Parts: sequence; structure tokens; C-alpha cells
Amino acid sequence: MNIYQSSIKESNEIESMELGFTPDLILLFVSPLFEGKEKVIKNLNDRYGDAAIMGCSTAGEIMGDVVSDETISMTAVKFEDTKIKLLSYDLATANGNSEKAGEQISEGLKADDLRHIIVLSDGLNVNGADLVKGLHADLSEKVSITGGLAGDGSDFGETFVIANETIASNKIVALGLYGEKLKIGFGSQGGWDSFGVERLVTKSKDNVLYELDGQPALELYKSFLGDKAKDLPGSGLLFPLSMRDETNKTPVVRTILAVSEEEQSLTFAGNIREGAYVRLMKANIDRLINGAEESAKITRGIIETDCQLAILVSCVGRRLVLKQLVEEEVEVVNEVLGKQVHTTGFYSYGEIAPFNKFTPCALHNQTMTITTFAE
Repeated sequence: MNIYQSSIKESNEIESMELGFTPDLILLFVSPLFEGKEKVIKNLNDRYGDAAIMGCSTAGEIMGDVVSDETISMTAVKFEDTKIKLLSYDLATANGNSEKAGEQISEGLKADDLRHIIVLSDGLNVNGADLVKGLHADLSEKVSITGGLAGDGSDFGETFVIANETIASNKIVALGLYGEKLKIGFGSQGGWDSFGVERLVTKSKDNVLYELDGQPALELYKSFLGDKAKDLPGSGLLFPLSMRDETNKTPVVRTILAVSEEEQSLTFAGNIREGAYVRLMKANIDRLINGAEESAKITRGIIETDCQLAILVSCVGRRLVLKQLVEEEVEVVNEVLGKQVHTTGFYSYGEIAPFNKFTPCALHNQTMTITTFAE
């Protein structure tokens, strides 16, 4: 596996860039504030038209040990034996049905030698939990799935994905990787603390929460936030919910994407089921960094060899809590994975991965999710 990486700060940098090989895959994690991203992507398509080019907008770009803004984190990869296939899907085609979108993507990528799917989705117009459910619908348990939901800083305005020459919102891009020689590792851990009493979800539909313990959800949530309530939905990143039910016996974390004063409701990145129990969560900086380290240890334990490429997808909420310490969670991951690894990634609105090799893929929020590759 040959790998070339660059943190691009100006669009004209791409014109003098020499990779030294013809890439099979180009990963681009792009700040929404980067001026000239269209120029960069056109240039890459003109020069490397046979490569699969995929990426998304971010709430921060990861390259090595560094977390940046207003850049493009670019990683070009030439595989030795692995074959790849890129698909994109317009959510409007499925009338917003994220599960149907997932089903059609997995159907388009399915093959006997399919090993892994990387999926990147619009972060605001998708139900991430339903997307994962659809991706799983007709795939072998041997196929792993990881990825994330595109970000837009803490603005929640507009996100986009990149599929070859296309840059668009309301879209999903997925990459299938094929071949027996490819080794995949993955892990996803949080580090948030639950507090307060458990509340029963008494009214919800899909990813919209209306009532907790028979009370309007937004009103009750605001009572926890105090002065920070005026900054919703952004401040909700600091206080996610932990949810457990019969489907998610291991609690999963759900982060707010939007609020409705009229309906007194909260919209989350994934489903909140009626009958589930939720608790408020808050951050502990040391535990967040320890969670990132634990995710790396789980990942390394699965692959059982030195990895060559690592894709990190961490939640924007973690970045807002860690602030100037944010690079410490990236550094600790790289320390566990080793000096040989090429690291890229982004801060997201949702992370897609199994917790470990014994659990199915799920949508997470507020986790550090890691996928590693070796040939």
C-alpha cells in the first residue's frame, strides 16, 4: 500500500503536487470554509480520473497529530491487491428514506469478496441509525462497516459529501473494498459520564423526541441546560443523551441536531425509541482522552498487525469540550497505533462503526471511532 498525504491550505497547492504513484483512492476531508474546494476537486479529477475520490465536509480536519480548520486533509492510496468500488446515492431519490438508501447502497456493493464498506453521509438530512440498518439488511456478517456523518463546524447549516467530481448536500457516498489480503481494524469508544435520573421516552417518532416522562422534551431538556439553553442546538453537543432499550442493551449516545420550539421537540442524529430510557451526559476531559486511547487499543487488537492507514472520525462535541487539548486525543491514538501509521480523519455529526469485533455496526455520537487498514 502506497500512501501520500497533504494538509492543503490554498487551492493552488494542488497544481504542483506530485504523488509519485497513480492512486486508486483519494480521501478528502474538507472544511466548509475552504475557499476554492471546487478547483481542488476538479484538478484531482482531471489528473487522476481513474481514482475513486470521496470525502465530506467537517467540523475539523485531522492529519497526523494535527487538528486543523479551513484546510483539506488529503490522503491518496495505491493498493497492492485490494479492489475498490465507489457508489453515491441521492437521498432525494429515496424521498428521505435513509434505510432504503442504505439497502440500495449495500446491494450495489455486495459481492462474495467484499470485506469492508466506508460510508460518508450528509450530516443533517439523514437518519444515521436507519442508514446503518439498511446497510446491514442483506450483507454477510463478515463485512464490516465504518464511516461518519459530514460536519459543518458547530453551525448546523449545511453539510456536503464528495463523490468523484460531485460536491453536494443530501447525498451519501460509499466505498466497497474487496479482497482477502486486506486487514481491517475498528473501534469506537466515548468517555462521557451519565448523571441524573433515567427518563422514560413516552413519545417519539424515529429520531424526533417529543416527551420524556410525559413532559415536553425540549422544556425538560432546557431546564437541565440553564443559561446554555439559549445557545441550542449548538450547546446540545455538550450534553448528549445516553439511551438504552432492548435493541441497544449497551447504551448508545445520541446528540441533538435541531430543536422545535413549536413542537417542543428535539431531533437527534439517530432514532430515539418510545419505551427507551435516557440519561443526560456531560464531559470529563481525562475520560474523553482515555476513551480515544481505548478505541485505539480495541482497533489494534482486532487487526493484530501494524496498520498502514487509519481513518479517525471523532464527534464535534468532543472537540468543543476538549478545546485546545483536542490534539491530545489524536496523539494518544497514534501512540497506540504506532509511528508507521498514516492518519487522517475529521470531526463529525455522527460516527458509524461497531464498538468492537463482537458487536454489530451502529450509529454513535460523541465517540472516537477508528478504522485501520493493512495489506
